[in-house]
Amino acid sequence: MIKHIVMWKLKEVAEGKTKQENAGIMKELLEGLQAKIEELDSAEVGINILKGEDAAICDVVLTTICEDEEALQAYAVHPEHQKVVQFIKKVVEERRVVDYVN
Repeated sequence: MIKHIVMWKLKEVAEGKTKQENAGIMKELLEGLQAKIEELDSAEVGINILKGEDAAICDVVLTTICEDEEALQAYAVHPEHQKVVQFIKKVVEERRVVDYVN
C-alpha cells in the first residue's frame, strides 16, 4: 500500500475566491476523485484550522491510498485527476509531497 500525502499553501485570493473558499473547492474536487478513479483506494482532505503566520502552516492536506506504485501512477495521470490539478495550480502558492510504503 502506498500513501501519497500532499500539503499546500494557498494564495489569499485566486480565481475570484478567498483562500477558505478555494480550500473547500479543493476538498470537494479531490475527495470526488475516489468515485471516478478505480486505482484510488481512498482520498481524504483536511483543511487547516490553525491560526497564525507561521511559515510551516499549510492550508490543505490530501492523504490518498493506492495499492501500489503502478496504481499511484495511474491516478497521477488520470484525466479526471489532471482536471483537478489544473484548478489547484491556479490557487496554490506552495506544494509539498511525500509518498511512502505503509
